[in-house]
Amino acid sequence: MLSRHARCGVSIVAAQAALLASSSGVFAQNSPRELPAVTVDAPATLKPKPRRAAVQTAGARRNSTKPTVERSASVAAANEQGAGSARASLDQPPAVARYQLPQRSFSITAKQVDEIVNLKDPEDAVKYMPSLFVRKRNDGDNQAVLATRSWGLNSGARSLIYYDDLLVSALIGNNNSGASPKWNLISPEAIGRVDFLNGPFAAAYPGNSIGGVLLITSKMPDKPFAVAKETVSVMPWNQYGTKDVYITSQTSTAAGNREGKLSWLVSANYLDSHQQPLSYTTNASFPAGTTGGFAALNKTGGVANVVGTGALAHSEQTSGNLRVANDVTPWVQVTYSLGIWNNHQTSDPQTYLKSTATGLPTFGGISSFANSRYTWDQLHMSNAVSLKSDTKGVFDFDLAASSYNYLQDSLVNPFTVVPSPGLGYSLNGKVTRMDGTNWQNADAKGIWRPFGIDGPHEISFGVHGDRYRLENPVYASTVWFNAPGTGNGQLYSTGVGETRTEALWVQDAWKITPIVKLTLGGRLESWQAVEGFNLNTTTTSAGVVTSAVPTWQPGLSSTNFSPKASLSFDPNKDWNVTANFGEAYRYPTVTELYQNISVGGVTYLANPLLSPEQDFTGELNLERRWVNGRVRLTVFSERTNNALISQSTTVTDASGAQSVQTAVSNVAAIRMQGIELSADKDNVLVSGLQVFGSVTYVDSRIVSDPNWKGPTNVVGKRVPFVPDWRAKFGVTYRPNDSWAYTVAARYSGKQYSTLDNSDIIPHVYGAFDNFFVVDLKIHYNATKNFAFDFGIDNLFNEQYFLFHPFPGRTFVLAGKYSF
Repeated sequence: MLSRHARCGVSIVAAQAALLASSSGVFAQNSPRELPAVTVDAPATLKPKPRRAAVQTAGARRNSTKPTVERSASVAAANEQGAGSARASLDQPPAVARYQLPQRSFSITAKQVDEIVNLKDPEDAVKYMPSLFVRKRNDGDNQAVLATRSWGLNSGARSLIYYDDLLVSALIGNNNSGASPKWNLISPEAIGRVDFLNGPFAAAYPGNSIGGVLLITSKMPDKPFAVAKETVSVMPWNQYGTKDVYITSQTSTAAGNREGKLSWLVSANYLDSHQQPLSYTTNASFPAGTTGGFAALNKTGGVANVVGTGALAHSEQTSGNLRVANDVTPWVQVTYSLGIWNNHQTSDPQTYLKSTATGLPTFGGISSFANSRYTWDQLHMSNAVSLKSDTKGVFDFDLAASSYNYLQDSLVNPFTVVPSPGLGYSLNGKVTRMDGTNWQNADAKGIWRPFGIDGPHEISFGVHGDRYRLENPVYASTVWFNAPGTGNGQLYSTGVGETRTEALWVQDAWKITPIVKLTLGGRLESWQAVEGFNLNTTTTSAGVVTSAVPTWQPGLSSTNFSPKASLSFDPNKDWNVTANFGEAYRYPTVTELYQNISVGGVTYLANPLLSPEQDFTGELNLERRWVNGRVRLTVFSERTNNALISQSTTVTDASGAQSVQTAVSNVAAIRMQGIELSADKDNVLVSGLQVFGSVTYVDSRIVSDPNWKGPTNVVGKRVPFVPDWRAKFGVTYRPNDSWAYTVAARYSGKQYSTLDNSDIIPHVYGAFDNFFVVDLKIHYNATKNFAFDFGIDNLFNEQYFLFHPFPGRTFVLAGKYSF
């Protein structure tokens, strides 16, 4: 099975590459070519050109068809904004300038990340960006979901994350486990710039952009460079009965060069992470004949005594990425990227219970300890190829195809524990596999500028196709720690299925006058879910299958049109007012439809009859710009019909052992409205002092849910996983080019994880707490080549839960050498 699916995934990308290579044109750069430098935050020094009049003569239009080779993306951005910026992060993102995207954006460059963020993983780069939060539970977390201003921690399919031409978002699901973004594929030292685009307002992106689009750009070189960074983080931990120090070490490298028409970038990352408890084992009672444990409640007030840790993991991860670009002509470029990620993770839970008879540690017969004893091996591969032109004339195009394949993804664990008062596991176990799971994306885009690059109309259009395939069998094994890939051949469960989407889109950016721009667009999408199959079994407490129910699930399909509109007004070079509206359809993912699985004590239940969610989002932006700063006020409102929301409940079996079951259902209507204020300014009061921050308030409500079967009414309750307040504030002082000192704080208000908002008990395992965290960082450029960092994340050791216990005070040391 493994080799068949691996060959299938690679062959699809090869076929796509062959088809694209047969085209007559390819991705382009101007001549002389301008690429992002290794240090990408250099001040803009080019003087902006005056905006060309909206109405042109025929001669001017003919002249505008010629390639404007001296015009760079940064200059185009400066022209659009009306003034150049002293920091590259304040300039318009290249993707926004190229496609005239209507979204407002926030950006951060590699230089800024180096100076202000304790960067251990690529997702750390967005830590202080307005309204964003990444559910990162530990260094090297492979389940770190991006939360946006109106969507929470379980919404992996409601935002899009791209690393150059590769979709990093795992749209096989919408959860914060197996469907989390594949951040680990990216080496932190390969990142050049990160841009976030708010909302589903661009026709170029699918409905999964409801929360926004995150664009991570690698720093392709224009001269030889190499960099190596070593980072060590140390976290003392003391919670319940676990007291230890957890250490993570990480080595990140990148190197590249440009020789004539060929440029290349290679990066690698190795991480060795010892992690604090990611979960705790709870029970409704203390087993007879035992002592120890901690009396506790769960988030809804039920008894959930903490009897030990759950997952207590050690992870070793290795990743590598190769990106090669070749200029076929001065205006056409072809690019290929290859990524490999490997993870070996083991977990050995700790019990707090002791036998009263022997005084020795015991599991007390609590079977859920077995869920947290596992070995997990993963080997994933990505391929991406693109062909782009950049003539900046009448027509440009952009062709891209990518594939992501689970070459190996296997988790083995024992089925149960030995009877009380033992401290051991059953010999038999389970093998949970996802190898064979894969997805492909392909896009063909065009830009037509009938009046030239500064003309009154820029029309972009495109075709999109994707395919997501789930393979998720769970086998019984005779010897759990030495099981072959298919165990003993008997299935406990399986989930198989596929979703496919095809789309057409078009957008016209119309400059009505030099200061007024109207952008209109639309996206037509056709989606279907096919080949869904589930096998569910019942077993004895020892793991013997007593019944099996195979089910071929019905096929689903939906065709929808999503209009987009934006009106932008620049009264002068310092002010902008933009109103945006977008409708979007977010289709059920293949795991929401077909996955029945239990991982780490959490059971995910499939729902094969889900409907797409329909989202309407509108916002009004008021922005004031300076050369070295910006303030933006955004008022937004969002309504989602048939919202796909997961609901978790705690289930207690006959022995008192507890587990969490999660199922997804359509909630008839929800609405969210709020306000976001953000600011970023250099040289505040004194030279070298940068102040940045944001405050976001969201009033989220359930409008209608006639399918709710609970004892209480949910209408009017808060939408799960959406906090009311988010705030960030930071100060960076740069007295000279060698030093940067940063203090930053992050706050998140109350959020609920249940539709009826019944989870009211804070600071317990499974709860979703508010939190206030303060970080420090000192960055020192010792020489031209050497740089050192010292930082502390969570300075005051705030202990909080977002279902899982989150990291406490963590000390970070790093050293980097650049060649």
